[in-house]
Amino acid sequence: MLRDEYIFQIKRSLGVAPTQEQHQALDTFVQFLLSEGGREVMLLCGSAGTGKTTLGSAIVRSMVRMGQRVVLLAPTGRSAKVFAQNSGLPASTIHRKIYRQREVGELYSQFSLSPNLHGNTLFFVDEASMISMGHGDLRSLLDDLIQYVYGGKHCRLVLIGDAAQLPPVGEEESPALQAAVLQGYGLDVFSSTLNEVLRQSEQSGILFNATAIRRLITHDEATLMPKVRFCGFADIRRVPGDELIESISSSYDQVGMDETMIITRSNKRANLFNQGIRNTILGREEELTRGDWLMVVKNKYLKTGEMGEDNEGETFIANGDRAVVQRVRNVHTMHGFRFADVLLEFPDYDNQELQTTLILESLTAEAPQLTAEQTEALYLSILADYSDITSKRELRKAVRADRYFNALQAKYAYAVTCHKAQGGQWAHIYLDQGYMTEEMLTPDYIHWLYTAFTRATEKLFLINWPAVQCEEE
Repeated sequence: MLRDEYIFQIKRSLGVAPTQEQHQALDTFVQFLLSEGGREVMLLCGSAGTGKTTLGSAIVRSMVRMGQRVVLLAPTGRSAKVFAQNSGLPASTIHRKIYRQREVGELYSQFSLSPNLHGNTLFFVDEASMISMGHGDLRSLLDDLIQYVYGGKHCRLVLIGDAAQLPPVGEEESPALQAAVLQGYGLDVFSSTLNEVLRQSEQSGILFNATAIRRLITHDEATLMPKVRFCGFADIRRVPGDELIESISSSYDQVGMDETMIITRSNKRANLFNQGIRNTILGREEELTRGDWLMVVKNKYLKTGEMGEDNEGETFIANGDRAVVQRVRNVHTMHGFRFADVLLEFPDYDNQELQTTLILESLTAEAPQLTAEQTEALYLSILADYSDITSKRELRKAVRADRYFNALQAKYAYAVTCHKAQGGQWAHIYLDQGYMTEEMLTPDYIHWLYTAFTRATEKLFLINWPAVQCEEE
């Protein structure tokens, strides 16, 4: 039977005997694969340590080996890179795959959905907990993803994710991982959830504690402060403040700046860490210099080939993408803001380079990006430069093409908020929760803590962790 052949091939790619849950997930996937309704979607959910990533990657490899066309997608550049490394196949960000820039339209709706030219293709999307429904003027990424995939001939979608992670901003739960939401799109949902933590994962202090934290999420209310167990584990430890500089320096030496990240609960805290690292550890006095790590904080569209790509349409630098500064020139003031021309290298996109203009105020802004008031002031100032253009359409095009209106917004990326870190993983994670009391305990905090713990692949350092949140040894 074809069903048995599919299961055999996936088990072969898995390399080990599947657990009972994994076997049930395989059976559900094959049912999804063999269904003929035309509007099916597969949900593969699982928490850290359950083998979800291993199983998903095995499914992808087996599908390719059996001649099935696949496309791998993820919400951010780093998550796409991790997906590609786990599966051994290329992966792209969702935005780069499904969107293209519009030639006409409103200033704040600069992109439209590309046509899906694929046929008989399975689209696998990892880290699907990050996919939003959109709020206010923001487009719904989930709407667009579903419209794109099912707009292709005989194409279907597989969504992989962890519902315990932070949901998108403005959401109480991750909509892309809810069967009821997907059914609302007229999709027939096949769903499987992995809950059993694999035996080898229990040896990790990171995964042991993440699993304990995740159990609190299943309660209606979080009534107990999570207590972290350190005893018996080599991959998780407390770091007092007076040892922090030495410890971060050691991580930079051991695994590199690319594999070390500090996660905080606010942009204000992230700014303090970023400035401290640049000044104390890296000895950088200039505002921006070669070797600085940045994280993009607002989506930016690029012209064809601007990043050295051969693809048609527009390329896309997404909120959350990371870059390394290669050169800084021409620091100047325009429209009441300060700018610099920078050459950036993007490690999550095969070290592609981009020459662009950066707005320097964004580097240390306490808001996630320029505020609405700042954006409006910049827009009105730029608009005055094109007062001679009478056509509204031509005026929109001129402002949209303006280098200052399109200036890249980015922050230093040595320390970031958990939302910015989501979708990525680093060898060494330093976790700063700041001031925390039982009165401040909420379900959102538990999601935050679980997501932050699971960003670490080798070691997790808890900064100034209070004794009340530690198990007695």
